[in-house]
Amino acid sequence: MPTKRKIINDPVFGFISIPRHILDVLGHPDVQRLTRIRQMGLSNTVYPGAMHTRFLHSIGAMHLMSEAIAQLRQQGVDISTAQSEAARLAILLHDTGHGPFSHVLEHTIVSGITHEEISLLIMQRINEDLGGKISDAIEVFTDHEQPHFLHQLVSSQLDVDRLDYLSRDSFFCGVSEGMVASARIINMLNVVDDNLVVEAKGIYSVEKFLLARRLMYWQVYLHKTSVIAEQMLTLILKRARQLSQNGEGLLCLPPLSFFMENDITGDDFRTNRDVLDAYTAMDDHDVIAAVKTWQYSKDFVLSKLCQDLLNRRFFKVTVLNDGDDMPDGESLTAQYVKSFGISPEEAQYFHGVRTVSTDTYNADDGGIRILMNDGQVRDLADASDMLNHSVLNKHVRKHYAYQLRM
Repeated sequence: MPTKRKIINDPVFGFISIPRHILDVLGHPDVQRLTRIRQMGLSNTVYPGAMHTRFLHSIGAMHLMSEAIAQLRQQGVDISTAQSEAARLAILLHDTGHGPFSHVLEHTIVSGITHEEISLLIMQRINEDLGGKISDAIEVFTDHEQPHFLHQLVSSQLDVDRLDYLSRDSFFCGVSEGMVASARIINMLNVVDDNLVVEAKGIYSVEKFLLARRLMYWQVYLHKTSVIAEQMLTLILKRARQLSQNGEGLLCLPPLSFFMENDITGDDFRTNRDVLDAYTAMDDHDVIAAVKTWQYSKDFVLSKLCQDLLNRRFFKVTVLNDGDDMPDGESLTAQYVKSFGISPEEAQYFHGVRTVSTDTYNADDGGIRILMNDGQVRDLADASDMLNHSVLNKHVRKHYAYQLRM
């Protein structure tokens, strides 16, 4: 009998073949849930094409993992079939812990645990459901008892996750500055002392990768409009949670209601299976349906925030850098109290400051190693003759002061 497989026509990388052992994992409900979670949260408020899903990103990253393993094997790196399958499954499942609208829930109804930790919990559950089929993938994901360079392909300063999302996000946003030469970089990969390295002739492609990452963060991921749209959604969930825990019943689907009514911590995720069940039952549709429902709430704050988000009446934003004067919060509070007849505490929902930050490169997180022509391995910041070390490692921070449009 022919080997069962599927072909996915990916708009970024073309046809991707999915073999049987991957298909069985791909069909698990916790993986299929990613088809209902957008990769870029609310970035579509600025770039309408940014509607692709975490599922599509995971498929693309898995494809690049296959390409990277094939390249390393050509370089003479010993990678067994089992290790190859484990690495592909690890990257396929690396984002299963993301909640609706990506990072929004991490700042509101879930605390004390990261989406990476939740991904691991979900992978362990999938492993139980599939009879231990992804045990090796979990070891790659956690960097335990598997070659370290395989984990670096999943999570590092230059991993297939970043290579995919930069190319994919720039494609769907129509932002050409984010395109990276992923094929060129992958073809320059090698392994030295169980660490991933890039051959010296690929250094310019890596420099372009870092520049593309910096541009994508400030032009796309941290664009002031999408950040403030996300902040409005965060405030909506915060207000709804406050009302729910004060005994005001808010209509929403049961999984979201569970998190609205209870204080959930990281320990709850680790010890209570019901918490993980409720979390994985949620996707973007739960939140969208709730916001559409809550716009009719009798609570002015919740209703106003929901209506404004749905109808694209976003907060007015002023971009501030470190050292700039912050807005006068007291006068804004007084203005909203007078205009809407609400309490000072309620007025706090309509103004504030959201701080965002990122760095282009973090040498302390393993960095990117360059294999020089003389056989030495040097950090990119030392090997590059174009990118300044201090610029690469600079942590840039901006403050987005926001207020309700009157």
